[in-house]
Amino acid sequence: MTSEVAFHTGVADKLAHGCRLLRKAYRQGAKVVVSGEPGLLARLDQALWTSEPLDFVPHARVRAGEVPPARLAPTPIWLVDPGATPPHRDVLVNLGPEMAEGHESYGRVIEIVGADESDRTAGRRRWRAWEAAGRTIKHHPAP
Repeated sequence: MTSEVAFHTGVADKLAHGCRLLRKAYRQGAKVVVSGEPGLLARLDQALWTSEPLDFVPHARVRAGEVPPARLAPTPIWLVDPGATPPHRDVLVNLGPEMAEGHESYGRVIEIVGADESDRTAGRRRWRAWEAAGRTIKHHPAP
């Protein structure tokens, strides 16, 4: 059951923010699943390869219907398309507009909300859903 929910709101560039967050999580030894729309995850995958040339963040991607190879099991960061089965349920970073599949089974959830109106509206819906589920939310507004 999810014990901690954090909202990062007003994020101007979700990909850059996601890269920084995942780099930090990797350095701290966290195991993270990232959910979102497949196109956004593809761009994040590319950004993780190119954002900091000397600071690689090991990651893998799982598409719906795929089974990740066993040799990739130790990979700490997983980009998981909707309908795909994540390899673990430690930390979830949600870049998507809806509640991520299986969100309630992660120990910690981080919701990233962009600055545009549609993303803010979707973020408010998710906030209300977490509150209705009785979760305490930590708010981290962008500067």
